[in-house]
Amino acid sequence: MSEPPGGAVYVTAPPSADTPSKALPVRRVVPLRRPGRWIASAVVLVLVAQAAHGLATNPFYQWDRFHYWFLRPTILDGLLITLEVTAFSAVLGLLGGVLLALGRLSGSPVLRAVSWTYTWLFRSVPLIVVLIFLYNFSALYRTVSLGIPFGPSFVSFDESKLATDMVVAVVGLSLNEAAYAAEVVRGGVLSVDQGQHEAAAALGLPKGRQFTRIVFPQALRSITPNYVNQLIGLVKSTSLVFYVSLLDLFGSVQTMGSTYPGDIVPLLLVATVWYLVLTSAVSVVQFYVERYYARGATRTLPPTPLQRARSGLTALRARLRREAAV
Repeated sequence: MSEPPGGAVYVTAPPSADTPSKALPVRRVVPLRRPGRWIASAVVLVLVAQAAHGLATNPFYQWDRFHYWFLRPTILDGLLITLEVTAFSAVLGLLGGVLLALGRLSGSPVLRAVSWTYTWLFRSVPLIVVLIFLYNFSALYRTVSLGIPFGPSFVSFDESKLATDMVVAVVGLSLNEAAYAAEVVRGGVLSVDQGQHEAAAALGLPKGRQFTRIVFPQALRSITPNYVNQLIGLVKSTSLVFYVSLLDLFGSVQTMGSTYPGDIVPLLLVATVWYLVLTSAVSVVQFYVERYYARGATRTLPPTPLQRARSGLTALRARLRREAAV
């Protein structure tokens, strides 16, 4: 079987005792036609073009005001607060989730019970309730002290001074995030083949080293996509910190919308675009982290967008050359 420059496939009949060796008639292989796919693609393209035209030409969106507000210092300050709250909450939430997952997998019934109760509680209570409760925490406990239980205290703090708006937002989001991250981490650890646990134990490694060097790196292949999904949800959940008097991106938009009621729609579009930018950046990081941890698990690493574009262009050029040769 040979493939000449036109994309056609030529089949040569094998010689036999009865017939002399000769080539069969050349027939061009015609690809299967898929009219339904082309029709569906055309319909989708028409709908996308209509939606884009409506966004660009509808005066209700006030794109001139959108450009005015998009890079205003007030919006950028709120964006910076959103990034800070997301970063702190993501790190603390992941650390708390790892500890809770280890507690759920522990042989201690006390640790299992406490971890399960924490996860059940914070997955059941809405985040806005947690934030408002923490914001009014000083009404229940005016001071926070460290010392011996049921005994004297060594250090005391004024809760109203300690719990600033930023602290309340980060603590509330971290507590909520840890409950969900715990299930993500636990599911990733359980996805590791039991033989890996047995092999690590057979090497005589300590439990902590077994987890950090053998089990957890393999579990990250399962943890990463699920936790990044949680992280994207965390980025959007930061919009709730406006209700505890912290002017993040959404809070800044809400404040400017109250001051300039005629610009509510373009301000909401500004917030929408910035949230799209943030979640897209997280998705890009997710791709490269997944690609990194896919080493050793797949024969070939998934191509990057640039590599995929280059291969597509190469295939298109080859196809055009074959069609030109015919």
